Amino acid sequence: MIDRTVAVLAGGLSHERDVSLRSGRRIAAELRDAGATVDEWDTDAALLGRLRDTRPDAVVVALHGGEGENGAVQSVLELLGVPFVGTDGRACRRAHDKPSAKAELTRAGLHTPEWVALPHATFRELGAGAVLDALVARLGLPLMLKPDQGGSALGAQVVRDAADLPSAMVGALAYSETVLVERFVDGVELAVSVIDTGDGPVALPAVEVAPESGVYDYTARYTAGLTRFHCPARLDDEVAARVADTAVAAHRALDLRDLSRTDVIVDGDGRVQVLEVNVSPGLTDTSLLPRAIAAAGLDLGEVFGLLVERAVGRAAERSA
Repeated sequence: MIDRTVAVLAGGLSHERDVSLRSGRRIAAELRDAGATVDEWDTDAALLGRLRDTRPDAVVVALHGGEGENGAVQSVLELLGVPFVGTDGRACRRAHDKPSAKAELTRAGLHTPEWVALPHATFRELGAGAVLDALVARLGLPLMLKPDQGGSALGAQVVRDAADLPSAMVGALAYSETVLVERFVDGVELAVSVIDTGDGPVALPAVEVAPESGVYDYTARYTAGLTRFHCPARLDDEVAARVADTAVAAHRALDLRDLSRTDVIVDGDGRVQVLEVNVSPGLTDTSLLPRAIAAAGLDLGEVFGLLVERAVGRAAERSA
């Protein structure tokens, strides 16, 4: 049980506002059950005044996309000296930008699907048709298109026919000025959560994701019944160990803190390929981090209670 005053930040103005509000409500309830006094705050013009006047012991950032994951809110909390659960502002920014994160993971020796990131201006200046032809010639089909920033698979689409590329590109660019194009990798899709309550990052049981549609898009993620989950994932021990090691290595390579979720594919050759790393995993009823925590025999509220204590401890060390 924890005896702390905690502010949960949820909502915001990103495309993932609704998911964030659901995450915030759930973690607030779990923390209350664990003994904390919890306020639920949106990230609006009143936030800084609330933080100064109320001064919670710690903040839990349950924001998804936008300022909640690109390091902006975390940087403001650092400026105010408010302890918070999660990764610091600079590392959030690096992880949130998918091309930058993929480059960092590659330097760390991890596998990730071959990719190219192209801004909207490139298609205007060089001609969309010629650029799309070059993409197919280099990466082949099928391709995975996604915005270079953001989560919840918004704007993401698998393209199996070159004729569908233009519309998929428009869909991705609706959420960002740059589109990330990856060679599509078929295999077993897994989400591997990592937590660090003080003894170093540890991978929780992997969650195997099996959407009915074959694509784990926004609808499949947040509509109950459209995706089957297996936790622990149906992997042999050797592959499960490599998947866990990969998630911890990604967490370390991006200098993340407290918690993260790494999405991977195990391809037909058994190679573990990192798709992306999330610094603010969802906490809704259909989200994957809570499933992994339960599969590990842990309690969500108690885990976050430990992370709150860790955040408070960091602040105490800095001020000592």
